[in-house]
Amino acid sequence: MTSIIKVNTIQDVGGNNLLISNGSGSITTNNIGGQNTPAFHATVASNQSLSDATKTTVTFNTEVLDTNSCYDTSAYKFTPNVAGKYYIYASVRLLGGGNSQIQTDNIYILKNGSNQLQLPNNYNDNPHNGNLRYVSNIIDMNGSSDYVQIAVQVDSASATPSIETGGNPNHFYGYKLIGA
Repeated sequence: MTSIIKVNTIQDVGGNNLLISNGSGSITTNNIGGQNTPAFHATVASNQSLSDATKTTVTFNTEVLDTNSCYDTSAYKFTPNVAGKYYIYASVRLLGGGNSQIQTDNIYILKNGSNQLQLPNNYNDNPHNGNLRYVSNIIDMNGSSDYVQIAVQVDSASATPSIETGGNPNHFYGYKLIGA
């Protein structure tokens, strides 16, 4: 025995739409398990020179995704308009510059301009060049004024360190976690 129930809208007891069907197989959900938005993804458009031994905000100036218009491509920051916990991730390729080698480097997630997470690397025994660095964390955001940015600091043996964009290795993204 087969039963079929045909409806185009399912509501809760308060009259709020939970599921809406357009009659062609597409379903829109509202507040069922939450949504992973706001969400964003930004990349670096061109190489960025860095001052040696100076913490510098990474110029993630190209939007790939911005669901709620919360990413600022001129200030390189994400300011979500919904309170909650957010997964934040960044990858950056650091170069020592010229023939120099990176001695140490740090990548930071900054919340409201202050260190939220710092991942240092020290290469005293094996200095190298072309280091691809990753950082991620879960950060609680208030949905109005809290923002996050990514910064790096490179100490190189000589020359000017930089962020290299060949092959598009530089990514900054985040999204709201459901149920956290």
